[in-house]
Amino acid sequence: MDAEAYEARARGGPCFVCAFVAGDPAYAHATVHQDDEHVAFLDRWPTVPGKVLVAPKAHVEHVVRDLDGPAYLRLMSFVRRAALAVETVLGPERTYLLSLGSQQGNAHVHWHVAGLPAGTPYREQQFHALMTENGVLPRTEGEAATLAARLRAAFPDH
Repeated sequence: MDAEAYEARARGGPCFVCAFVAGDPAYAHATVHQDDEHVAFLDRWPTVPGKVLVAPKAHVEHVVRDLDGPAYLRLMSFVRRAALAVETVLGPERTYLLSLGSQQGNAHVHWHVAGLPAGTPYREQQFHALMTENGVLPRTEGEAATLAARLRAAFPDH
């Protein structure tokens, strides 16, 4: 992963979620699950196995003030279902749920669903496990498609 190119794209390119939802091949990700309002897809640069991003399909920039109560609860229910699929397929020690991004880059609200592999040494857990500066996991498109299919099959209905 080229961190400088990633930052330039995040800060100066189109919204990566909107481009992905619109089908732009430059922003393709392996889809795990979607409904009318939300989408879950594999992180292109995972730092832990099976890291999933979850976002509303509509461009929303503030998770708290831009969503009314029912919309927020629907999004959080979708995030939870994605986390349950990650836990079913990968059996992590803990599942981290974070909403990252800012007005300076990756402004579209999205949640990171990151399952911490069992046995990860304590000093390599928490934020360390999520930082691309500490390395990303290599994965072929075929491996991503297979993992997305396994997660899709485990995605709970409700």
